[in-house]
Amino acid sequence: MQDTNQQIYFVIFTGTLLAFLLIAFILGMIFFYQRKRQKQERELIRLKEEYEQEVLRSQLEIQETTMKTIAQELHDNIGQSLSVIKLWMSMAPIEATHEAYEGVQTSKEMLHKVIRDMADLTKSLHTDRISDIGLSEAINFDLATIRRTGLIKVHFKTDGEEFHFPDQKAIFIFRMYQEMMNNILKHSKAAHVNVSLVYSGNDTFVLKIQDDGVGFDLQQKKESTSGSSGLGLKSMRNRAKMIGADLLIQSEPGNGTAVTVTVPLN
Repeated sequence: MQDTNQQIYFVIFTGTLLAFLLIAFILGMIFFYQRKRQKQERELIRLKEEYEQEVLRSQLEIQETTMKTIAQELHDNIGQSLSVIKLWMSMAPIEATHEAYEGVQTSKEMLHKVIRDMADLTKSLHTDRISDIGLSEAINFDLATIRRTGLIKVHFKTDGEEFHFPDQKAIFIFRMYQEMMNNILKHSKAAHVNVSLVYSGNDTFVLKIQDDGVGFDLQQKKESTSGSSGLGLKSMRNRAKMIGADLLIQSEPGNGTAVTVTVPLN
């Protein structure tokens, strides 16, 4: 009888142990499967992000190449043709007493302005110039062109010792600046704009542009279904993402807009 009880206890113990081992095995397999699945999901996310980054990089490179080509065409063809026209007009034998003299002089001045504006446009489109003269000087040059138009009052300042970015990063920051200024000139109805560049040691670079214009509803702009609405904001976000920058946009209707781009220098 005692032997029978021991056998029963042994069977129960063995069965219980096997049950625990089976449960542990099942839980281990579930845990292993979940970890493997999570790893696969992370890998898929990484591959997707790399693919999106590569597509975005290709799109932006195509844009830069296109702008560079346009700049070269403007300089080599249209700019040269305008220079020839200006030369012929300066050689025109028209006396000061001639009735067409004043009109010709006005045309010369207008032509000179067109040539100068086209030269400025060519320089702002040509990416090599940004690399040659540096980001701060490129922005300062572009702001000088805007000042000459008299459309808006511009205040520009830089703080800290300038850090020379790699070419692509400098170009992306400059394009973001251009997008901001384009939005201000087209939509803000601002009278003043402040542009500042802050080089904070070896830590960060900050570009901030603030205007006193009409502002806008940022959330409404994000949710708009219009095809053209928010394209500028999307372009800036894409470029910021490409260079690992933080983009902060602050705006309210009637209170102007402030855009801050923070770029880690490392």
